[in-house]
Amino acid sequence: MIKVLFVCHGNICRSPMAEFVLKDMVKKAGLADQFEIASAATSTEEIGNPVHRGTRNKLRQVGISVDGKRAVQLQKSDYGKYDYLIGMDEWNIRNMLRILGGDPEGKVHKMLEFAGSARDVADPWYTGDFEATYRDVVDGCEGLIKVLKKTGAIAEK
Repeated sequence: MIKVLFVCHGNICRSPMAEFVLKDMVKKAGLADQFEIASAATSTEEIGNPVHRGTRNKLRQVGISVDGKRAVQLQKSDYGKYDYLIGMDEWNIRNMLRILGGDPEGKVHKMLEFAGSARDVADPWYTGDFEATYRDVVDGCEGLIKVLKKTGAIAEK
C-alpha cells in the first residue's frame, strides 16, 4: 500500500484537487487497491470547511466528485503514516517541515518535482485560475505514477 498525503495552506483548493485527481487516476488504471490517498492543510484557517467551489466546479467538469471532503490539518504523526507528503509550493514545504519536525526519511516532496519542474503549483485562492492549477495537478499526479512504476513501487495490471 502506497500512502500519499497532499498538503497545501488551507486544504480547500490545491491539495484536495490533487487528492481526488490521483484517486481518479489510480481507479481508472485499476490500481486503487494499492493506494491510500488523502490531503491536509498546514494552517488552521479552513479546518472543517468544504472544498472551495472553484475546485469543486473544475473537478465536476471532468467527472470527479469531492463530496464529503472537509479540511483537516497536517499532524506530526502523519509523517509515520504516509510514504509521500507532497506540498504544493515552497511555503507549504517550509510549514510541513516545521509541523513534521523535519524529513529524516526523505518523504517530503514538492508536487511538480514529479513532473520535472521546480515550479510551485499556483494557489487559485489568489489567482482565481483553477484551470491552470488543474493542469499542474494532473502533471504532478501523472509524474508521481510514472515514478512509482519506474521504481517498481506499484505493479502494473
